[in-house]
Amino acid sequence: MSQANRIEIGISLHRVDDVAASAREFEDLGYDYVSSGEHVSFNVPTSNSFISLAVAAGATTRIRVVNSIALVPLYPAALLAKLGAALDVASGGRFELGVGIGGEIPREFEACGVPVKERGPRTNEALEVIRRLWTEPSVTFEGRFNRLTDVSIAPQPVQRPHPRIWVSGRKEAAMARTARYGDGWLPYMYTPEMLASSVARIAELRAESDRAGDPVRAGLFAFFCVHEDRDTANRMAAERLSKQYAQDFSTLAGRYALVGTPEDVRVRLGEFVDAGARTVIVSSACAADYVDENHRLFANEVLPAFR
Repeated sequence: MSQANRIEIGISLHRVDDVAASAREFEDLGYDYVSSGEHVSFNVPTSNSFISLAVAAGATTRIRVVNSIALVPLYPAALLAKLGAALDVASGGRFELGVGIGGEIPREFEACGVPVKERGPRTNEALEVIRRLWTEPSVTFEGRFNRLTDVSIAPQPVQRPHPRIWVSGRKEAAMARTARYGDGWLPYMYTPEMLASSVARIAELRAESDRAGDPVRAGLFAFFCVHEDRDTANRMAAERLSKQYAQDFSTLAGRYALVGTPEDVRVRLGEFVDAGARTVIVSSACAADYVDENHRLFANEVLPAFR
């Protein structure tokens, strides 16, 4: 299988402490990525992705690190570019930037002094600034939200032309953002049918952009719960996701998450691969005292089927 078609599978950190040990465990289990989400204020305890990924990178030698995702509008664009470049240098070229606009928690935008209704245009402009700072020795830029005059963030990232930028989201605006600024598409709460449709739409939009001919790698962010008993897996996933997102997931977990027996999860993940996914980041959605077993079952019973 060519590198372009190889299925990459990563896993999200499930705790805000003991990051180094978790990252080493994931590397030993054969995952391609360790990822971290972030919020300033959320429904459950959450880390800052750059802090966690820096610890993870320092504790490992092979596994790649990726935000899942960084809340771009809450950062000054130049600062975000610097954080990403510094992490890529420190990790020896193992960093990839996952981005999104957030907005489901308006109070964290208020706390950071950022109007929640500006999150889309702020993100678009930031991605333009970041790409330039990562590839040009000095950047002058005059935008709606950013002003730079002969700014350099040296040292620039190790990877050339720059670390892969993954754009997350679910809707048309996120697809358009991916087509214009992204290198990868990382949707969440998706079905295989939604993924296939979005991949086709992004290809159309990319062909109309100034990056026509530069392919977008299709990915997926998916919660998972693997258990020998299907009903138990569904119950745990629904309970965890209902708490995390403050809404009822009793009828949604089976639709959007990888849930069930090892065979159920292998089959469902295979449907996403058939729909175009080449990079999949999974995140545990289960009872706290079952997380280690959830990770073990996925690594031993699901991961080998995609190697």
